[in-house]
Amino acid sequence: MSGPTPDFSELRLVDTHAHISFPQFDSDRERVIAQIEEDSISLLVEVGTNVEDSKRAFETVRELKNAFFSAGVHPHDSSGLDPDGILSLESLLSREKAVAVGEIGLDFFRNLSPADSQFRAFREQLLLAAKLDLPIIVHVRNAYPEAYKTILECGHFKGVIHAFSGDLEYARRFVDLGFFLGIGGPITYKRNEELRNVVREIPLEKLVSETDCPYLPPVPFRGKRNEPYYVGYVIEEIAAQKEISAAKCSEKLFENAVGLFSLTL
Repeated sequence: MSGPTPDFSELRLVDTHAHISFPQFDSDRERVIAQIEEDSISLLVEVGTNVEDSKRAFETVRELKNAFFSAGVHPHDSSGLDPDGILSLESLLSREKAVAVGEIGLDFFRNLSPADSQFRAFREQLLLAAKLDLPIIVHVRNAYPEAYKTILECGHFKGVIHAFSGDLEYARRFVDLGFFLGIGGPITYKRNEELRNVVREIPLEKLVSETDCPYLPPVPFRGKRNEPYYVGYVIEEIAAQKEISAAKCSEKLFENAVGLFSLTL
């Protein structure tokens, strides 16, 4: 851990979207795992991005307390999802510690898979989530109207809009459907007043904290690798926008995550 060492010992640190199985953690993954085992991190969800990564996500958390995983195919990898892949995901999601289908969705910013492949993979995984009665972890970038319409058509309204970056209108639309909004490091960015306004306006009961580590590090770690412990900065900023104590905010965010993923701890 480089830079300032924060003290978040009074907070329940909940990271509902982590990628500690990624190569960026190869040199110190055991340190992060120790933080989970020692309760410095109270709850973590390791999120799969394709079939193989979802398998790694399961292997990463299978022996850990208070750590769970999701299995899904990210829109970037949509073109590679075939019927065998869906069967593999369904098998993974039958395992202990599986709590969600994801990360799935639409990304028309980078377009690493064609739009038709993204729509197909998104719909197939929405149907899988409905079949298994699991929440979804949804990645949306430059595609909020399209993602909203697709979810509406499929009719599965349980989950989280990860790394929410839409406007207040779409925040309200997704919350009205039943979704939580995932709030991470960008809430601390100086120019991101729109996200802070969303957090002020949307009830705390519909927010969850996340990092998306190793990506989207909060201030003061911009430009460096993100990690689960840094979710404390996110919780503090949510608390500031809600004008409540960080400790109280962290307790509510913990309750929200437990409810969203139907966890027994």
